Amino acid sequence: MNAKFLSVLAHWRDRLTVPQFTVITGLIVIVIGTFLLASPWCSSDEVGLWQALFTVTSAITVTGLSIIVVDRDLTLIGQIVLAGLILTGGLGLMAITTFLQGFVQGRSGLRQRLDKGRALDEFGVGGIGPTFKGILICAAWVMGLGAAVLYFFGFNDIQNPAARLWASIFHVISAYNNAGFGLWAKNLEAYRDNTVVNVVIALMIVIGGIGWWVSNDIWVNRKRFSSHRHLSLHTRLVLRTTVALIILGCLGLIFTEHFGLEAGAISKFSFLQKIQISLFQSITTRTAGFNTIPLSAETITDAGLLLMIVLMFIGASPGGTGGGIKTTTFTILMATTRSTLQGRENVLIHRRLIPDRTVFRAVGATIASLLFVVMMALLLGIAPTSLGLPGHQNYSFLEKLFTCVSAFGTVGLDLGVTANLSRWGQLVLMVGMFVGRIGILLLLTAIYGSQAESRVGYPKEDLYV
Repeated sequence: MNAKFLSVLAHWRDRLTVPQFTVITGLIVIVIGTFLLASPWCSSDEVGLWQALFTVTSAITVTGLSIIVVDRDLTLIGQIVLAGLILTGGLGLMAITTFLQGFVQGRSGLRQRLDKGRALDEFGVGGIGPTFKGILICAAWVMGLGAAVLYFFGFNDIQNPAARLWASIFHVISAYNNAGFGLWAKNLEAYRDNTVVNVVIALMIVIGGIGWWVSNDIWVNRKRFSSHRHLSLHTRLVLRTTVALIILGCLGLIFTEHFGLEAGAISKFSFLQKIQISLFQSITTRTAGFNTIPLSAETITDAGLLLMIVLMFIGASPGGTGGGIKTTTFTILMATTRSTLQGRENVLIHRRLIPDRTVFRAVGATIASLLFVVMMALLLGIAPTSLGLPGHQNYSFLEKLFTCVSAFGTVGLDLGVTANLSRWGQLVLMVGMFVGRIGILLLLTAIYGSQAESRVGYPKEDLYV
């Protein structure tokens, strides 16, 4: 019986595609991490299996939504485990699981190797050997340098050297992987005016968010960087779109909050302070989830919240540690809209023809993501939004939508909603975080498999649009 069961299990394992293997491995890591984080060595009695499950899901999906306070509810071992989970999810769940698959699956024929390459390209990480090694080396150098700067010049208010060192390492890991977890209940609000902390965390977020391929392209062409023509189209689009979104987000937040609430989060600060706060929040809103100001419906205007929702939905770049529909997808959608308005048959970006398959993927990913977020908001709306007890706050639709997009975009910004949701609501967020990190198209591929193109031709018929 055991031999037959193992034979069936081995046969089922060998038939798994890379997307299916990735989803299953992610779920297994979450389950193991949950029991580990809920153990007395890692957490206090206040952290049960449910709290551990939500925290581990948020960590492995590098989201940052939390229903616990890290330095209060987790021991040092628990905090180290949490940082390890963030690294696992941030450095590329697909790269790691595909790397492991080479040892788990005995076969390595042409079909399997092509399947690996195609799945990795879809995830935006790249090959396994030298590429994965390059990702780790790049991450180690960047995070090591960032931690050193924070230790010597950033967290100077922490007197204990060991505590300061751990705070520097933890926050650099969280920032580079766009996780947004902070050790303290108020995140980075205490360092709102600390320029070093703001700059280092922001740089970690941006470098981690643009992806290893962009960082590597810049490094390889560093001696010829005076001419951007040597950079690939992907790198140029990612850099330009990232800078544009950061600037527009900063100016947008200054505008909405300056003419908004008199008792708003940034209304009492000077103009230079408003620029620093808005710039940091514009960077972190796209996928990181840190905050240096209190966020709530009472401190941020509805216009500001809507702007942040848009930034969170767009997210980081392919191959980066963040979520969202990705900057390149947004750029392709804008280019497609421009081509349509100009009456063109093809999509052109910087005198380069974008293949129809890429355009279809961008449109499909955006529509699928929108539908999924709407479904999340719908499910969150039909259940009690609070603990179900009289006297608890009932949240507005905008607050629910903000939280859903924050979860799906693996951002982690919270308006004080998450901890007060029922378990049903928190389950909806956990599913949203997992789907957002895996990728909606990759998840659908894991469920339905790759469909071969039909060789049957069909007659054309136009529609009114």
